[in-house]
Amino acid sequence: MNVEVTRLPGIGVRKDFPVKGVRRRIGVIDHKDGTIYLIVSKSDNPEATDQIPLSASEAAALANLLGAPQLVAQLREEHREFDGVNTRQFSILGGSPYVDRPLGETEMRTRTRVSIVAIMRGGAVIPSPGPDFTFAAGDLLVIVGTTEGLDAAARILTDG
Repeated sequence: MNVEVTRLPGIGVRKDFPVKGVRRRIGVIDHKDGTIYLIVSKSDNPEATDQIPLSASEAAALANLLGAPQLVAQLREEHREFDGVNTRQFSILGGSPYVDRPLGETEMRTRTRVSIVAIMRGGAVIPSPGPDFTFAAGDLLVIVGTTEGLDAAARILTDG
């Protein structure tokens, strides 16, 4: 994928790329003041863009939505030949009893025999979080284990 980076004097930086099959470009404009705009333009006229302003938390949520499925797909592919090993992603919702509490309090590994292998937060991947890692609403967890263990993990993250 070839991302084009264009400096916009006095404004910031535009980063975009062509999307195959739809004759569009998609990207972001990262303004000097910290604001971020999601942009979509026609391939033949990149100057005419639709712009959607994103707050920092909206940009982070979008990054999580785009990044977590890629990570899960990669792990699934790597575990494909191992029967019984599954990978899923789970969200820490605002009502979860584990918001603002450390991972160790879930006793996830002991209770379910699954492993939390990564957490997506704000568009960043946090690999192999330790027991002192504190969850926040909106975190996307990537968990590996058996189907039964993953189902139990979902119940724990929702109900405690």
